[in-house]
Amino acid sequence: MKGTGDFGVKMNSMPKYVVSSSLDKVEWPGSKLVKGDVVAEVGKLKERPGNDLLLSGSGQLFNTMMQANLIDLYRIMLFPVVLGKGKRLFAEGTDKRFLGVPATKALASGVVILEYHPEPAKS
Repeated sequence: MKGTGDFGVKMNSMPKYVVSSSLDKVEWPGSKLVKGDVVAEVGKLKERPGNDLLLSGSGQLFNTMMQANLIDLYRIMLFPVVLGKGKRLFAEGTDKRFLGVPATKALASGVVILEYHPEPAKS
């Protein structure tokens, strides 16, 4: 697509799943709307062969997926900014354990990327 650069071309050509309780349709190329039982639908997507799923931009969806043990890897980008207030990523009452020392990568901008694997779900 004209004017989007390499990243834009890649984003426009890959499948995207939009979770929404208010949208009736999505217009971004390659997008599919996920409604209803989101945990069940994401579970089905995870069973499909192919690439990883990436969750971006929704604390509410993040906490729903975490509580359902549907997150296999937590990649958290830590920005060197302290605001003093705002929404919490992990909902109050969250009890999550991670395995081992995180993989880390520091970027020239000061952003640090942390990767954690969750402890297996207890049955």
